[in-house]
Amino acid sequence: MKSNVWLWIYRSLLLIGAPLLVYFQISHTPRGLAIGAGVAAGVIAIEIVASSISLLNIITAFLGATVAIILARLLDTFVYQVGTSAVVRFWSEYAVLRYFAFGILGLVLALRKSPEFEELDKDILKLGKRRGSTLKILDTSAIIDGRIADICETKFLSGSFIVPRFILDELHHLADSPDNFKRARGRRGLDILAKLQENQDIPLKIIEKNVPEIPDTDGKLVRLAKEMGARLVTTDFNLNKLASLDGVVCLNINDLGAALKPIVLPGETMSLFVMKDGKEREQGVGYLDDGTMVVVEDGKKHIGKRIEISVTSILQTSAGRMIFGKPKPEKAAVA
Repeated sequence: MKSNVWLWIYRSLLLIGAPLLVYFQISHTPRGLAIGAGVAAGVIAIEIVASSISLLNIITAFLGATVAIILARLLDTFVYQVGTSAVVRFWSEYAVLRYFAFGILGLVLALRKSPEFEELDKDILKLGKRRGSTLKILDTSAIIDGRIADICETKFLSGSFIVPRFILDELHHLADSPDNFKRARGRRGLDILAKLQENQDIPLKIIEKNVPEIPDTDGKLVRLAKEMGARLVTTDFNLNKLASLDGVVCLNINDLGAALKPIVLPGETMSLFVMKDGKEREQGVGYLDDGTMVVVEDGKKHIGKRIEISVTSILQTSAGRMIFGKPKPEKAAVA
């Protein structure tokens, strides 16, 4: 609301100031006032039109027109060098029209052809696919989680990573949040992206492609992955379900972590530090390096010590895996 008020103040000052400037500094006539008002109206009209055009299109159009005018100048040099006097005279007579036509043609062609840059990105990424790799789209949760950078360093993944612009914007928004927790998450995500960009083995691309007809980020990611034939990398359970329903392959880092937990069989022995007592009487509880809980029968008296235990059973729950064991009998001292 405030920006609209300031915008109208600026326009009003321009409509008043431009005619007065021309009248007092250039021409003390009604014609001067009219010229100043016309210039102000033209500036406002250009500003209104430009506000409805994306900055990328403005830059593209400017570059297209500039390149076209440079080509026109090169063509001038060629004609002036090899043309006859009659040709040169005719060529010079229509110089303004020629430059105008080249500029407009370059502008229009640049705007018409700019969407093909996205297709060029796709072609480059498809080249990676043909070499046996796959295209993967990172979502916000996978980036902030950070484990994806460690996985990439192990060289278990191949292909190219894609980060849509709206995901990058979401990270920037989090990094600028007044909430300390959100700000820390956003900054961590940006740091992880910077780390991924340093990895030369897996290319990381930021693409401008968006899905404006879908309001939520998860829906955008699923549609984008489906259109590009890509896989989604996430830690978000809901996005995982949504992608599965839409036929999109989803790589959930949490599932990978669960699958990589070491397999322990009953009868095996392991070294465990007993940290605290368990829920049942005389139980002790410890944890493996991957966070798996180990419940030790008769382990309460060993709290604060590292002991050897024998695995008795394994229980798989929705929360993860639990291991049950009992202390191995200490060897009798040899006399």
